Amino acid sequence: MQFKPKKKRTAPSVIIVSLIDVLMVVLIFLVITTTFKERIPALDLSLPTSTQAGSSATETGDPLSVRIAKNKPYLQLNNKTVTLSELRKAFYQRAAKKPTINLTIQADEKAPFGEVVSVRDLAQEAGITNIHAQVELPEKR
Repeated sequence: MQFKPKKKRTAPSVIIVSLIDVLMVVLIFLVITTTFKERIPALDLSLPTSTQAGSSATETGDPLSVRIAKNKPYLQLNNKTVTLSELRKAFYQRAAKKPTINLTIQADEKAPFGEVVSVRDLAQEAGITNIHAQVELPEKR
């Protein structure tokens, strides 16, 4: 019986240079996509200034105006300090008398945004749909 002579096997050649090139391309792609990603805050607001705001709707009679201060007590209805429950009652009473009543919200720049949202929700719950935010207009207008 004749066996084939044993040949020394050579190790398979792996082309390292091309693997490094592919690895570098992937690494550059990952670095570029992660470094240019900006974090956008959920709420970055500065409410009371506006250059394009029109004049607020005016109504005859007793106006309905809510002021929201930056410190407690936050809420004032027609220059009288109120709580949320008192504000809800006042909204329902005024909406029952006049369904098309206009509400003006005057919020301080540093006022808690949650209070602004609460006042808007109470007004919409009571059926007040004409809600306006009063802003400070620039003097150059």
